Amino acid sequence: MPDLATFDARPLLEVRGLCRSFGGLRAVHQVDLDVPAGGIIGLVGPNGAGKTTCFAMIAGFLAADAGSVVFEGADITGEPPHRTALRGMVRTFQITQPFAGLSVVQNVMVGAYLRHPARADAEAHARDVATRLGLGAFLDRPADSLTVAMRKRLELARALATGPKLLLLDEVMAGLNPAEILEIVGLVRGIRDQGVSILMIEHVMQAVMALAETVHVLNQGSVIARGTPREIAADKAVVEAYLGRGAAARMARG
Repeated sequence: MPDLATFDARPLLEVRGLCRSFGGLRAVHQVDLDVPAGGIIGLVGPNGAGKTTCFAMIAGFLAADAGSVVFEGADITGEPPHRTALRGMVRTFQITQPFAGLSVVQNVMVGAYLRHPARADAEAHARDVATRLGLGAFLDRPADSLTVAMRKRLELARALATGPKLLLLDEVMAGLNPAEILEIVGLVRGIRDQGVSILMIEHVMQAVMALAETVHVLNQGSVIARGTPREIAADKAVVEAYLGRGAAARMARG
């Protein structure tokens, strides 16, 4: 009989040896990372480091050349996105693209239909999720009329409406001002508190410092460091490759 304590301690997501090349360019090389149940894990690094490619392989949008992705103990390497979504793993996109011609609530219903096939149920669930994310006053407005900050909330709502266990957030803070960033930080923390684990790509180090328990740093496709935000801020290789001394000092001070 398997050791139940060991089984329960297994991470929700386990990525091992993930690799992907495009022609002669090695985009991702031997990436390992774990996401524990109830955790918020950060994935950071300079532009072109391979973060989004890594996300795309984890979520099934891109085939890996090598390596494995295990979710809730099941090997899902190479499964298409609709299958990973049914399992409970959903990603957002850095560039938000709401469905043109649909209202805010109709956009969120696209996600809600995954687990609520009846229209009335999907709409009720979509309205509830959107309202919790601060979109209550915009439900019946055209989605393409929203500001950038509201579109970010819509992207979160559409993903959250699928009933995920794990959210992969791709630069959800990009393009926001400091006040908007603080609001999204609060929303992300609230989503985690509702039982959804999070793996986030993020360039806004203020948000990473506020949210992530563990941070993985990618550079040229490889993980060059992992640890708490404070440990990352003190890592010389990370400072040289990505943070710079000023940002590292601010992170170290917390």
